[in-house]
Amino acid sequence: MYVKRDPAGEIIAISKLADTSFSELVADDDVELLAFIQNAKSIGQRALEQTDQTMARVMEDVVNLLVEQGVIRFTDLPDAAQHKLLNRRELRGKRQGIDLLDDGDNLHL
Repeated sequence: MYVKRDPAGEIIAISKLADTSFSELVADDDVELLAFIQNAKSIGQRALEQTDQTMARVMEDVVNLLVEQGVIRFTDLPDAAQHKLLNRRELRGKRQGIDLLDDGDNLHL
């Protein structure tokens, strides 16, 4: 692998091909290279996990819209999906209830 380094000497990018930006060849088992790859995987995984939460909400909204417009019936969904959606709806309802109770003071459960 060919690496690109920042001014501090840290690997900031890798390439299978050499060019003017990637001129330093390092061994595939180089400790710095392996650490960079592991860190990149961790960052990618965290980014996916963060979007999973927002994507779940989007999917809930899509399902609700399809049900409201009569495109599908809630009962058409698999049982597991129905249970998960109902559970999330219940949890959101409880959270909204807590928000309504909060008058600016600290709330202890």
